[in-house]
Amino acid sequence: MPELPEVEVVRSGLAAAVGGRRIDRVTVLHPRPVRRHTPGPDDFAGTLAGRTFAVPRRRGKYLWLPFDDGDALMAHLGMSGQFRLDAPGSPLPPQCRVVFTFADDGDELRFADQRMFGGLWLSAGGADLPDEVAHIARDLFDPELDRSALVADIRRRRSGIKRVLLNQTVVSGIGNIYADESLWRARVHYETPADGLSRARTVALLDAATEVMAEALAQGGTSFDALYVNVNGSSGYFGRSLSVYGREGLPCLRCGRPVAREPFMNRSSYLCRACQRKR
Repeated sequence: MPELPEVEVVRSGLAAAVGGRRIDRVTVLHPRPVRRHTPGPDDFAGTLAGRTFAVPRRRGKYLWLPFDDGDALMAHLGMSGQFRLDAPGSPLPPQCRVVFTFADDGDELRFADQRMFGGLWLSAGGADLPDEVAHIARDLFDPELDRSALVADIRRRRSGIKRVLLNQTVVSGIGNIYADESLWRARVHYETPADGLSRARTVALLDAATEVMAEALAQGGTSFDALYVNVNGSSGYFGRSLSVYGREGLPCLRCGRPVAREPFMNRSSYLCRACQRKR
């Protein structure tokens, strides 16, 4: 599932392409991606026609496209959702589900979703902060994040530190990939109780998470297949720079010992058992 860097790449691509443009027509090619709009696909299309997009926004992994009337289009990418910008009349991308045509006759906005776990819906009054996102914590790139308060919150928790990093109500935007990468950089075992970390080690871990996501963002995010692409169809290349995630059995880039893979919350954790000793 896309994490903060991937969603930010999509958001910035949309910001440059749809801000200030008025929707002329919406075509729903499959009803499932708009299932949260209970009046149905036809009403979804009619409700959005004529509205003008403002600048797309994000909190953590959560993306929304505000309208200039105060409402917003929520966008959950799920496992395989993607936005594409293509010329009108050009072939639709595979598994295209919703098409937005604009009054200026410029590039269309197309939402494709192979597995259809994602979706689009209207959030009334959600332009600034949709109700659906209000419970989500600020992320490490948010200028209004209180880092001292975040460090204190983390150090009060008894769960393993990786569980805490993945808790989007504590700090948002970090998923499995960047949690493993951050923990490796900070030399912290994923099962270390959060309340057992010193303030200095907690700060260092958050710094590592910020650094690794900034590096990923600079490379367009992490793409392992065609299910995650930017709005122009290009993939992210940070997957080539991963230090531990997905490298089971390969030598640790720091000490040379083999990288291990261990089960974690119905997924996997990758770590170097020599560099990240369990304490």
